Amino acid sequence: MRHPIFARIYEKLSVQMDRAGAAEHRHALAAGLHGRVIEVGAGNGLMFAHYQPTVTEVLAVEPEPRLRASAQAAARSAPVRVRVVDGLADALPADDGEFDAAVTALVLCTVPDQQAALAEIRRVLRPGGQLRFLEHVRADQPGALRRAQQIADATLWPLLLGGCHTSRDTVATITAAGFTLDHLDRFRFPPGGPTSPASPHIRGTATRPGPERRR
Repeated sequence: MRHPIFARIYEKLSVQMDRAGAAEHRHALAAGLHGRVIEVGAGNGLMFAHYQPTVTEVLAVEPEPRLRASAQAAARSAPVRVRVVDGLADALPADDGEFDAAVTALVLCTVPDQQAALAEIRRVLRPGGQLRFLEHVRADQPGALRRAQQIADATLWPLLLGGCHTSRDTVATITAAGFTLDHLDRFRFPPGGPTSPASPHIRGTATRPGPERRR
């Protein structure tokens, strides 16, 4: 899945976003994780530095070749073992119930089919496993911003930004996929500056129901 123009833009934009506060959200996203983790849509690997030693391995899945190469470079200096592989969110290269946790960071806006991607994430998580997500989403209230998101998605926004959509109700899709929502924070990002269709963000956790596996 090649998006060479978007990949170049994202490599620069993601660093700017981290400097504007996204790094703190990434750190919170990874806090307390343990065991085997699958990161879906790893991009250029900016999450890797935030994983703690309680994580035994990260399988980082990234379909875009340029971003995957950047992620492989980032993996070499990560504080935990990270294996970067090619793969798609709706066909993850993993067995059923293989992972203790899954992480998505600014990726569910770009997958072609959110329902299929979340069904795959649920499949590869063990019962009781956790999904950690950091995403930009549809505005939580009807109004001008939600209309602007719909217009953006119907025009050039997805084409220019690697398939990104701004008007997805990601929380509803997570729960519809069979996850139990544990915690959710809604916030605007970046916190200052003009509002854009991608301003509304969420960060949260959800669990695949089922008995916890003994450790």
